[in-house]
Amino acid sequence: MDQYCVLILLWLFNPAIRTLRGLQRTAEFGKVRKLMGVNRTSLGSLSESVRIFDPEQLKELATELSHRLPSARASNFDALQQQLTAVDGSVVNTVIRVARLSWTPKGKGKSLSAYRLHTQFEVLRGIPSRIDVTLANPKGEADERAVLGRTIERDRCYVIDRGYAKFALWNAIVSANSSYVCRVRDNSVYIVERTNELTDADREAGVQSDEIVVLGGRREKGQCPNHPVRLVTVAATPHRARGRNAGPGCDGTLRIATSRLDLPAELIGEIYRQRWLIETFFRMFKQMLGCRHLLSTKQEGVEIQMYCAIIACMLIVLYTGRRPNVAVYEAICFYLTGWATLEELEARIEKSPLQA
Repeated sequence: MDQYCVLILLWLFNPAIRTLRGLQRTAEFGKVRKLMGVNRTSLGSLSESVRIFDPEQLKELATELSHRLPSARASNFDALQQQLTAVDGSVVNTVIRVARLSWTPKGKGKSLSAYRLHTQFEVLRGIPSRIDVTLANPKGEADERAVLGRTIERDRCYVIDRGYAKFALWNAIVSANSSYVCRVRDNSVYIVERTNELTDADREAGVQSDEIVVLGGRREKGQCPNHPVRLVTVAATPHRARGRNAGPGCDGTLRIATSRLDLPAELIGEIYRQRWLIETFFRMFKQMLGCRHLLSTKQEGVEIQMYCAIIACMLIVLYTGRRPNVAVYEAICFYLTGWATLEELEARIEKSPLQA
């Protein structure tokens, strides 16, 4: 498994290697075997070996490294007293032609195979705390709400989008001694029970209203959450959904439901805005470390590749004190391939932003 992970890291930082077969051919070079400490291997062994490798070991290593990373200094969130955790999923396409894994037809007898990465991202630390891999078809056990429901931890504030607006999930989060901040749909039905007075800070932050509500129906009918729900509305830029994958539009108001009744309304809006940091992580993860496509078609192999990439990002932060970005990644690649000196690599790192 050590040798397999070393080869995955070699692939991540060498753009010349594009496929699993290319990686297998690379391991035939004597200099590569000597420097990387790997042996020759067949394509079949490289492909099938992940069946006996346990990705859990890499998860434990990623967790250990995460504890070494400094938390961001964000005094505004001190009142939260929970780990601010953004949750979302991303689909990563595999480079395979196995029909039994397919779920979306592409026409002309071809199909798309993919995995979904259900990610929990610690916003103030800037790192993923957990990634669960399922097939991309969001049904049954692979549904994003079902995955979060199985992995809820205590003392977290989950920041989630409207796809996670399910009362049973909210109830489970509160029962686990955690909380949620969740955007709800523009056409959500609710009854206002109490209106909270807005402060000057709330108004300056664009907060339009702060209310205690009954979402979904009357309490006596059992069609609503089993705990008090607060609804904070915040002004936003209106836009229409454009294109098939553009996501839903916005009528000019963000409606944010939360179980936190104790926090200022303007802080609730700021907490939800932090959710978009997970989108930045996905972009970096796919574009910078080549994880838009996967080398393995097996779930164990997918998880190994994902955690190798995460570990690589953490090591960049720990060794450089900088956020991993494309400029630093490119400089590391050139250094490892012999086209840049150590001094040039260090100069490029110095120009990058410090880790917040």
